[in-house]
Amino acid sequence: MAQTPTGTTRRTRGSTRTKMLVSAAEVLRERGAAGVTIDEVLARSGAPRGSVYHHFPEGRSQILREALEYAGYEIGTSLDEAASESTTVLLRRFVQLWENALLTSDYTAGCPVLAAAVGSGEDEHQLTAVAAEIFSRWRDAAKQCYIRDGFEPAEASALADTTLAAMEGAVVLCRSVRSLQPLHDVVAQLEFLIKAKEFVTKFGVPTLNL
Repeated sequence: MAQTPTGTTRRTRGSTRTKMLVSAAEVLRERGAAGVTIDEVLARSGAPRGSVYHHFPEGRSQILREALEYAGYEIGTSLDEAASESTTVLLRRFVQLWENALLTSDYTAGCPVLAAAVGSGEDEHQLTAVAAEIFSRWRDAAKQCYIRDGFEPAEASALADTTLAAMEGAVVLCRSVRSLQPLHDVVAQLEFLIKAKEFVTKFGVPTLNL
């Protein structure tokens, strides 16, 4: 389940602190951790410079960490809600989230968690554990959804991994070709895979009488 990110429990969505976290998360998904500078966060959020050390006494490293936690929480909350219904709703929620991110950013934005997880710089190394925890929560939500839809735990776990890997990869392809088609293709194949596995689970593998 999604967890409330550090330091945001008593902040409203329109607060200066939250605006700074949202701005940092936007930069993170567009440019990776190396692109998240205090100047860029202030420029995007419109916050005064003095607010940095008022809200984030540890400076840039705290902004990075909490922006990643915030983004993971926001996305995770939406996925948890969809996963509580069905795998079809969950897949469509994935598509909705990434379509919105890609279109509103003109294909410059991807997943901020992936950006933190795969980077090789010092910043990303510090964020790896946070990214791993977020992915673990998303994966668990998908796994529990597949279990509720009738799959055995081992297969549900494998399907959750497949779903997460396929969706994240599709977003990368969409950015590179500047089209939503890879995302639509991937979700169509995932839906077919799930229906095929559901059929096999219920009726077994069909045999051919030659």
